[in-house]
Amino acid sequence: MKRIKIQINKTEREYDVYALLTSFFPGTEAVTGEEADNIDGVFEVSENGGTVNLRLDFDGIKETEEFVVSSEKDEAKKEFGIRLYDFLSKATGKELPWGNLTGIRPTKLIRTMIEEEGGEDVLNTVRERAYAERRLRGEKLELGIDIALRETEIMSRIHHTDGYSVYVGIPFCPSTCLYCSFTSNPVFKYKDKIKDYLLALKKELEWTASNMSDKYLDTIYIGGGTPTTLGAEQLDELLSYITTILPFEHVKEFTIEAGRADSITAEKLDVIRKYPINRISVNPQTMSNETLKLIGRNHTVEQFVEAFKLVREKGFENINTDIIIGLPGETIEDVKHTMDELVKLTPDSLTVHSLAIKRASRLKRWMDENELEITMDYDEAMRICAEGAKAMGLNPYYLYRQKQMAGNLENTGYSLPGKEGLYNILIMEEIQSIVAIGAGSVSKCVHDNGLIERCDNVKDIDLYLEKTDEMINRKTLLFTGGA
Repeated sequence: MKRIKIQINKTEREYDVYALLTSFFPGTEAVTGEEADNIDGVFEVSENGGTVNLRLDFDGIKETEEFVVSSEKDEAKKEFGIRLYDFLSKATGKELPWGNLTGIRPTKLIRTMIEEEGGEDVLNTVRERAYAERRLRGEKLELGIDIALRETEIMSRIHHTDGYSVYVGIPFCPSTCLYCSFTSNPVFKYKDKIKDYLLALKKELEWTASNMSDKYLDTIYIGGGTPTTLGAEQLDELLSYITTILPFEHVKEFTIEAGRADSITAEKLDVIRKYPINRISVNPQTMSNETLKLIGRNHTVEQFVEAFKLVREKGFENINTDIIIGLPGETIEDVKHTMDELVKLTPDSLTVHSLAIKRASRLKRWMDENELEITMDYDEAMRICAEGAKAMGLNPYYLYRQKQMAGNLENTGYSLPGKEGLYNILIMEEIQSIVAIGAGSVSKCVHDNGLIERCDNVKDIDLYLEKTDEMINRKTLLFTGGA
């Protein structure tokens, strides 16, 4: 892997420089400071009194440019982002699918533009503005506009700052997948502490019921980890408490992830069916047994198909499936095979993830040790997925991006009309507060003035059990100002 050194004298520019540089040079490691040994080139950004100098000497490219940005901070940031993008685009002869966007919520940006512009020709105005401000145009912009319009209609049915949602984190899995960056722990290691963990969740749920009573509860999402690693009795205990302690008069969606086929049993599904859960996720990630084994998922494609059919037989009418594009060793043919097999099962919604390779992840270390690079044609892979979703009658309804995302692309959710994942939209569009409970979860308070504040629970399970009261105090400060 080639390494490029970033030299920059204004720290607030570092994120945009890193994100765009690694997008224009995929597979390249950008380093700074003490990490910058054995480098193959340099990218220098020098800013003094509004004058910016760029110098690129890497991969056979030698380019320089000087320009001036506004003295006003926000305007200077916009101008810098556009000029940086144009410089790298000219130097490499490339355009990025999402222009100079480095944030994770492009549809929120597009939706805001639509709301701000208004008028009969609003969409054309937004197209012009998106290119002028973000160098965003073409297929991705149209996808963003399509989703933004669909989200606007869906969000009109949901409470905004007068509502809230609840996330319950179950940080256990049968095994930890190679690519995973979530709070996940092998369940066998903590089986003797699950009872205490459920007690801690109950304390947080009790606080939630008491302190959020002036707002409407719209959605509940039980995620992880893999919630169905809990035993049937443990699931029953948790779901019984949730439905007893929380107000359900206005709940529109209650989701549980049953993501791993090796965690799903008929007994657990019978327990789940006792409660008002109306959305469930069963996730293959890929329909290749070879890849499943490589990434550490201890189940086969055949077991996933059996689990999916069992979930359907038990009467679940809104089943989501997740897949990941860009898993190690996979080709376009693997993506096509995965979609062909999913079309046979007809899930009610589908989330297509572009693999995000985090710098400190097990996956990154494993790929470096095995000298592997991902060379998939991501544009073609996403096109195949979009066509497969369309063949199942699924429309794109939400979208987000991550750092170090393969191909500089996106994660896209597709669903049948009326089967959209409301919680997914709420977490991305940030119109409503999220009370998150459990180890490693992050709560978000959306104030009436648009200000957004967050607080997190510790990731370590033992520490979470020890400091549950402290986690509750953090929420008290976040949501009630310490009252």
